[in-house]
Amino acid sequence: MRRTLKRLFRSTFGLLGLLTCTACTAPADQSRCAVRELELQEGDLLFRRGSGLLGRTVSALDQEGRYSHVGIVVQTSQGWCVVHAVPAEHDFEGDFDRVKCEPIAQFWDARRASHGAQYRYEGLGECRHAIARHACYWAEQAVPFDHQYDLADSSQLYCTELIERLYAAQGISLSEGRRTHFQFPSMCGDYILPSDITKNNLLTPIYSF
Repeated sequence: MRRTLKRLFRSTFGLLGLLTCTACTAPADQSRCAVRELELQEGDLLFRRGSGLLGRTVSALDQEGRYSHVGIVVQTSQGWCVVHAVPAEHDFEGDFDRVKCEPIAQFWDARRASHGAQYRYEGLGECRHAIARHACYWAEQAVPFDHQYDLADSSQLYCTELIERLYAAQGISLSEGRRTHFQFPSMCGDYILPSDITKNNLLTPIYSF
């Protein structure tokens, strides 16, 4: 199993720079976004299991979880959107891996997500608006994606790190200190995986597909 995971990591990080997002300009599959607007709140978490190489790799590593990626719900002048830190999903020529804000339909596009879910942190109250504003600010600043997956460096962020920091600014630890340890030549240390967040008992599932 360790050899298999090591090969997966080598394949992912060797090929990630070659990947391009062919679904960015494709029409979204609206049937996958059956979340009713009345059931959305700022600060809700949207998870997905990626159908690409990176998503499959994260899912293989995170054997306790169903999802490989997460974003946070915000309300903008364009409607309900998701802020998330993501690699290899470029929206225009010259774009780079960064924190971005996009419609839910694009986040859950069938070519990006085989499964998805909406979770809500119970008792968040008015803090949800502060979390959403903070998320939008980081998207506006286009904070780079953290390819080193370094939790000690807040100048770059990966998906679960982004969510953890947004809630931590309001005194809430979504992961409750849980970390997953890897020891591979290309990746050695403690990381926050999606399942480290979904194990939080104060997170309630609202919707899934």
